[in-house]
Amino acid sequence: MKENSQFIVFITIAITIFGLPAIVNSQTDTCSSSLKLQSVNLPFDAASLNCHAVWDSQGYILRYSQTTPGTWTFVLSAPAANSYIAMGFSSNGQMTGSSAIVGWVSSTEGGVIKRYYLGGTDANLVEVDKGNLVLTNFSFITTQSSTVYMGFQLVTDQPQSRLIYSVGPTGLLPVAPNYRLTEHFDKVSTTINYITGQTSSTGSPYTRLRRSHGALNMLGWGILMIIGVIVARHLKSYDPLWFYLHIGIQSFAFVFGIIGVICGFVLDNKTNADVSTHKALGIFILVLGCLQIRYRKHENTGIGTIKAWEGF
Repeated sequence: MKENSQFIVFITIAITIFGLPAIVNSQTDTCSSSLKLQSVNLPFDAASLNCHAVWDSQGYILRYSQTTPGTWTFVLSAPAANSYIAMGFSSNGQMTGSSAIVGWVSSTEGGVIKRYYLGGTDANLVEVDKGNLVLTNFSFITTQSSTVYMGFQLVTDQPQSRLIYSVGPTGLLPVAPNYRLTEHFDKVSTTINYITGQTSSTGSPYTRLRRSHGALNMLGWGILMIIGVIVARHLKSYDPLWFYLHIGIQSFAFVFGIIGVICGFVLDNKTNADVSTHKALGIFILVLGCLQIRYRKHENTGIGTIKAWEGF
């Protein structure tokens, strides 16, 4: 009995290690496999489509080609996850101001494909059946072998090269009649060369400003300010060194915090993002930082009376 149990455990482990990759590979779309959709009659030669992996972390595969003059065909595939998949065309790499094709497969409506105009980050600014994309009558979305395929034809001489891909949250699909789109779970902005097929991810045009805003505020309010308090609380035996360390560290913390807040206001003005709660919290912290400073005489330093800025 014991030997049989060990044999069963060994077989189970072997199947898990060697069999699971084969199962996963058989259920995942790749460019090495031909496009054969059982439930869709393609009005073009699928072999003529260029194929490239455009979003590795989400398993997105894009097939495309100029099938006729003035008409471009796109087929986007992704692992089926009970969520919407989206492909946007942007002039600057940002979602705001772009037009997108969004598709999903629901248990009630089946496959649904909609155009959306992404007018802003607020849900009310995302408009269904709007945008500057002109489509032909051919479009489809279907699920096959645990992969969802979304295809459409775009009427244009040259599609925009800035493409945005996104995936929706699991289980939150748009529903009739308004088909309101929930915020994406993840997204990526890319640039594609339609001739060579080369695709590269592009960062936000304000990535450096965002990082500066976060790093300066974290360094100022979250690290240096706390270190300054610790110095004043626990290093008073090193008089008067502790006092000068305290004042210097707190001053640097305040300056970094101010610069970080300024970066935040500049970023808010450039992106027009809806961050009212974040902004209010930042202003509140800034006010507290200003109120904690007062001017008073600091005595018993060992070198006489010193005038200094000190926190409450």
